[in-house]
Amino acid sequence: MPIARASQLHLPTLRDDPAEAEAVNHKLLLRGGFIRQLSAGLWTFLPLGWRVHQRVVQIIREEMDAIGSQELLAPVLTPAELWVKSGRYDIPIVFKLTDRNGRPFVLPFSHEETVTFHALEIQSYRQLPQLWYHFQTKARDEPRPRGGLIRMREFIMKDSYSFDRDEAGLDESFEKNRRAYHRIFERCGLEVHAVEAESGMMGGSESVDFLAPAGSGENTLVQCERGDYSADIDIARAVPRAPEFPDRLDGPEEIETPGVTTIEGLAELLGIDAAATSKAMPVVKADGTLVLTLVRGDDRLSESKLMSVFSSDFRPAEDEEIRQAFGAGGGSLGPVGVEVEVIADETLREGQFVAGANTDGRHLRGLEAGRDYQPRFEDIREPQEGDACPICGGRLSFTPAIEVGHIFKLGTFYSESFGAMYLDESGQERPIVMGSYGIGPARVMSSAVEQHYDEQGIAWPPSIAPYDVHVVALSGLESQAQEVASSLEQGGRAVLLDDRDQRAGEKFADADLVGCPTRITVGKKTLEDGAVDVRDRATGEERRVPVAEVENQVGIAEH
Repeated sequence: MPIARASQLHLPTLRDDPAEAEAVNHKLLLRGGFIRQLSAGLWTFLPLGWRVHQRVVQIIREEMDAIGSQELLAPVLTPAELWVKSGRYDIPIVFKLTDRNGRPFVLPFSHEETVTFHALEIQSYRQLPQLWYHFQTKARDEPRPRGGLIRMREFIMKDSYSFDRDEAGLDESFEKNRRAYHRIFERCGLEVHAVEAESGMMGGSESVDFLAPAGSGENTLVQCERGDYSADIDIARAVPRAPEFPDRLDGPEEIETPGVTTIEGLAELLGIDAAATSKAMPVVKADGTLVLTLVRGDDRLSESKLMSVFSSDFRPAEDEEIRQAFGAGGGSLGPVGVEVEVIADETLREGQFVAGANTDGRHLRGLEAGRDYQPRFEDIREPQEGDACPICGGRLSFTPAIEVGHIFKLGTFYSESFGAMYLDESGQERPIVMGSYGIGPARVMSSAVEQHYDEQGIAWPPSIAPYDVHVVALSGLESQAQEVASSLEQGGRAVLLDDRDQRAGEKFADADLVGCPTRITVGKKTLEDGAVDVRDRATGEERRVPVAEVENQVGIAEH
């Protein structure tokens, strides 16, 4: 490819961290001139950023092709009736719009509905299995865009789909994609952990998340110190410490707790362990049903786990709804004598706890599940520091991470809704068994920055760097630098030549910000000894290399 000249390249680098940027990748991608914000959650990839994005895309494409997946391209604009048919039309993050004739459409955050519609043309077992993929723009009506490219309202995603005859076929397709994902992330220079995860809005029976540890990540990777368990916190199981219970009571005892509306205040007033209390949180399901959820007083409710229990979204109950259902305010609620379903966390199965009495300023001691109320038990707590591994009892660690990929066993969730059937060998009609597999190239970029940077800027993994080598021409030596750059370019390297009329310090600072794997400086000494300074961006190692040997000293990344 032609040499890129910094004097002609749109490369608006910044010396200081932008005030609005908090995440490391957000700061450095802005400062390095890779991206610019148009609006909340809407980003433009500038020339340098688009090169990195497309390097990631190419790696993904090669690995998808390698497992026999076929590339296609589906529209962004999608008829709303497809989303009504799948039951996903009313999900809050779905962007909805109408055309001039009032016909409703959706801007999809994934394309399950579209590909299932096209799968209606699959008629026979002889046409299965199938693997399809595409790179397409997605949209999410994201309420809180954040972290630069981590959580956007519009983004490009590689989503792919498998179509199989049965669960055994799906298992094979799923494993094929899992292995391909590991190769993709390894080639992109990322540390990534594949963990069990929550399927959420996608539906289906099983999913695996690919989490890249990153200080700015909004996911949490839960791992056992002994290496026998890992999961996304949204689905992670964990064993909390045992509570210190007061003496057992033969039945509930009502006590006055005036002005106490928090677990901390309750535990302090009664002189008990907060883990020996229960926390009541009334919620309203998507169908309008009010449910009382209970977790231990020292725990937090996991919204994702509860959503999985409901198989739908939910919201916190409002004050008026709470008063009408329980006759008390939020700080005095409990499960005894209520006429709503009670879902209690598994940690409340054994022992006696303090809970609200459904009268303002009053609580019940010695409350025991099964004896005093009949809950439905589910794992609805969020794991926390200090918890133990459910497999071996080892210590669990909690690491912030970015979700860079997610794969799902959809089963027949969509095919049954759409009537996507095939005829088996005996002529019997059966639903196609599906899988879904997604990767966000922009999130791969963000994760690479989070895992490969220093105080000076980004140190891109060679496979996804915008250029292999950054040649810096110091004042008056542009022609010599051009010769070096041309030699490298002819040898197959992607070259960025800084031929701008800038001071050496500014050029070096920009080179560190941009983060190409190798920097070559052509300076005054080059005229004396016919050599250049070759610096490795990741290690900082610098060496003097004769111009004639430079080509052998600079590697060629994947292109």
